[in-house]
Amino acid sequence: MSLKSELRSYLKPLGESVLAILIGAVIGAVVLWLSGYDAVTAYKALIQGSFGSLGNFAETLSKSTPLILTAITFAIGARTGLFNIGAEGAVYFGAIAAVAVTQSLRNPVSGILAGLLVGALWMLPAAVLKVYRGVHEVISTIMFNWIAFYLASWLALEVYENPMNPNSTLPIPPGARLPLLVKNSTLSLGFVIALFTAVVVYILMWHTKLGYELRTSGLNSRAAEYGGINPKVAMLWSFVIGGMTAGLAGALQVMGVPPSYSISQGLANVYGYGFDGIGVSLVGRNHPLGVIFAGILFGALNAGATQMQQTGVPLEMVKVIEGIIIVAVAVPGLLDMFLKLFRRDRA
Repeated sequence: MSLKSELRSYLKPLGESVLAILIGAVIGAVVLWLSGYDAVTAYKALIQGSFGSLGNFAETLSKSTPLILTAITFAIGARTGLFNIGAEGAVYFGAIAAVAVTQSLRNPVSGILAGLLVGALWMLPAAVLKVYRGVHEVISTIMFNWIAFYLASWLALEVYENPMNPNSTLPIPPGARLPLLVKNSTLSLGFVIALFTAVVVYILMWHTKLGYELRTSGLNSRAAEYGGINPKVAMLWSFVIGGMTAGLAGALQVMGVPPSYSISQGLANVYGYGFDGIGVSLVGRNHPLGVIFAGILFGALNAGATQMQQTGVPLEMVKVIEGIIIVAVAVPGLLDMFLKLFRRDRA
């Protein structure tokens, strides 16, 4: 592929995403106007809350960190021909593992490795059911997400409860916490780790034999098998690597976000990142580098929502606007993914 063709392959989806953002913003403005709110003032507040100062931008990057990692989980699955929505459960157990391990091994490396390992282990049952029993990954991962939620909730409340604060688990010891990159913010070294992970996954998927096998299996499993690639092994690796990145997201969320450095009651501070990562991946066209920018976009929407509320727009309307923008941006990636799956099934 020539340099010009390669650039075009990246610029085309980028242009489509930018156009989708503008369309979503316009639709959102119309909804605000019809509801009696000043759209210009609301959007100014949203941008100010996301990028208006160093502290606000730091919060945007902080909120994007777990989203980038869970989006990679879905992206790897999509590239392998899977619809893996099990990142949510792996996030819970990545966080639990970090809390548990760092109580004894009081250093950040141990927490990170625990999150990676436990996230991968949690994803293995769904992988085995898919590969050896033909159970569809959507069904199995949804079921395992609920199992993970209630099991992790029990562990947080009964096993690793904080006797000084019944609303959280034991905190991550100071020696195992990730350093902050910006003072008086929640932006930690976790964001750099997320970026590094995205780059490593990109190299793995596009510049290694294993990545070629994963992508080829996703495009056409029959052709891949004819060419000497085992699609079952590719699926197993897809689940394992995806579980690692989701588990890492959970670990970084408790190790790098002050002030509690723990899991809140009801898993509140780790809940939803696995599901949100699906949208981030679709916006980023299921590409490890694309999800970086998509994750920052989602982080900006989350960070700016509070300041948008201060203009008089209620939280429910803020969520409506966020949803409109997200849906508008995700549609091109979703259509692209379904078209690829359709072509693969017809092949």
